[in-house]
Amino acid sequence: MKKKINKYNFESLLRKSVLYFVLLFFAMLYLIPFFFLLMGSFKTTSELFQVPFKWLPKSFNFNNYVNMFNQIPFLSYLKNTLIIVFFSVVGALVSNSIIAYGFARLRWPGRDKAFMVVLATMILPYQVTMIPLYLMFTKMNWVGTFLPLIVPQFFGNAFYIFLLRQFLVGVPKEITESARIDGASEFQIFLKVIIPISKPVLASVAIMAFIRAWNDFLGPLVFLGNDKLYTLSLAASMLKSNYDPNWDLLLPLGVAMVLPVLILFFVLQKYFIQGITMSGIKG
Repeated sequence: MKKKINKYNFESLLRKSVLYFVLLFFAMLYLIPFFFLLMGSFKTTSELFQVPFKWLPKSFNFNNYVNMFNQIPFLSYLKNTLIIVFFSVVGALVSNSIIAYGFARLRWPGRDKAFMVVLATMILPYQVTMIPLYLMFTKMNWVGTFLPLIVPQFFGNAFYIFLLRQFLVGVPKEITESARIDGASEFQIFLKVIIPISKPVLASVAIMAFIRAWNDFLGPLVFLGNDKLYTLSLAASMLKSNYDPNWDLLLPLGVAMVLPVLILFFVLQKYFIQGITMSGIKG
């Protein structure tokens, strides 16, 4: 009996070891481009293209980072990006949570049909609606400001609404019914009961809205116009030339754009995974 148990434990340990090795292998493959970006940010252009190729620089110096601050208005571009990102995340959280609550917890005529119409908008790519939006914002004199990139975020996003709605549908009705019996209004139930429960999925929405606004290139390119309002993604585009890309500035700028996303994900990864998998309800 002991031999069977030991054999079973050994086979289980072997399967787990193989699984972890495979996962670690593919994780390392995904890390290679970031490692190249990070190490390349400390290299000169000649070192980047030397033969034979070396992963590590001859010496770790921060001249490329210093030049990035001196040769481009990095802090100005960073401020513009953070303004857009902040209001985009706030807009995504506020608008989508309210809309999803209406679809998940309230009963009204045509609710399911309206929800299907909202989901149907996911089929339309951004390029299809870009021209009508540009014409509309031009008539409103918003082109050349941050408003075309911020205001639409306060009117909902189909995918975020779907994600939040699916989470809220799984919340037991007894929780909200008991609060309603105690005299809580619909807004109080939403603010004091639903929002605390929905922290995991709200964190997921916040991360995705952050990444979307942080990496957005086409929106700022079309609607900003004024180089004083440019974001970091547009700054990277300006540094990239068809004939002579400025690698000494592009690589440290790439590191500066990637690090905030990685830090945000690692800080909120627990909530992100919970929100995506819809695993349980935590108060």
